[in-house]
Amino acid sequence: MSALGLTGVLGGCGFGGSSDVTLKLVAADYGDSAANSSKKYWADLVERYEADHPDVKIDVSVYSWNDVDREVKEMVDAGDPPDMAQIGAYADYAAEGKLYKAGDLLSIPVQADFLAQLSTAGEVNSVQYGLPFASSTRVLFYNKKLLAEAGVTPPQTWDELAAAAEALKAEGVKYPYALPLGPEEAQAETMQWLLSGDGGYTDITGTYSIDSAQNVETFAWLKDELVGKGLTGPVAPGKLDRADAFAAFAAGDVGMLNGHPSLMETAKAKGVEFGMVPTPGIDGESQVTLGVADWMMAFKENGHRDQVGEFLDFVYSEENVLDFSREYNLLPVTTSASRAMASSDQDKDLKPFLDQLATSELYPVGNTSWATVNAAIKKQIGKAVGPGGSPAGVLGGLQATATRAETAE
Repeated sequence: MSALGLTGVLGGCGFGGSSDVTLKLVAADYGDSAANSSKKYWADLVERYEADHPDVKIDVSVYSWNDVDREVKEMVDAGDPPDMAQIGAYADYAAEGKLYKAGDLLSIPVQADFLAQLSTAGEVNSVQYGLPFASSTRVLFYNKKLLAEAGVTPPQTWDELAAAAEALKAEGVKYPYALPLGPEEAQAETMQWLLSGDGGYTDITGTYSIDSAQNVETFAWLKDELVGKGLTGPVAPGKLDRADAFAAFAAGDVGMLNGHPSLMETAKAKGVEFGMVPTPGIDGESQVTLGVADWMMAFKENGHRDQVGEFLDFVYSEENVLDFSREYNLLPVTTSASRAMASSDQDKDLKPFLDQLATSELYPVGNTSWATVNAAIKKQIGKAVGPGGSPAGVLGGLQATATRAETAE
């Protein structure tokens, strides 16, 4: 599963041939059908690049998000990694010394063009190895018709959200607020709420602080004011996956939920009139929102540093970054493309998400312990708001898991 919550369905394919140097790239599929498969994006980009670089051939294999991380891991474990991989995580490979540093690959203007918080998220021990490839943020989606019928306006605070959910419940709305804490993507909904409560997974030093007072208070509020009052729908939050919550919103059964850009197209296709506002916080709009990113990386095993760097400079040109972002309703990872998108009428639907990007916070993906912590959150966090659940107890257990994972590094 992509960090962005997107899934592809297509298996690998190759664009190959003979030349002086052949670079192998394994990439993830952001499409949901053959018509918008990432294969088409890469085929066009490679054709244009090879036309100007006849001595370099780019061999691209595209896999679904269900398979791509595993495919790359198997290649690495077999001692035959690709030259480049565009997948969900980079930190383990960086920690094992398998990746080129960004500064050894990219020209200075290209590396400097990455958005600052994305560059930082791509670092291990203050050195950038992960090159952000696609990004997204989250906002609160609401069903305009359902809120109008309930006589409420889009909330800016937690109390307003709870009051709106009460009104929606009174009108018979199935999911007044959909709270997907199921195992598919619980880490996203969790972090969104923690940030809106002035907390997060880590403190200012980057140390895990999952059971901080702010985080415990946030989940106590969710348990008492939303879940405990029957405002989150018929499926227990710990059993509700993000994909099912999105499908329910598109079916007109959800009043409010946190969502990313792909939900816009899904809702439009089903004829749901929706609005979007920044995530509500304790006393007003949340000052920080969740940002997510997927990553490009380059393996050192086969050499070809100069050729890989030249190709990646081309990949991260403003034109190519914009083309990809627009094709898949994602946010650009570079300052130049972000400015172009912000000033373009063509991209006005993405503006609410783009506005959030500068103040977004990403998962602690630079910690090799994150994979363990992430898996534990997905498995355990729903219990914090369930019947008899203890927010302090569950968050304390997750903190202990994080501490052990950090110690084991």
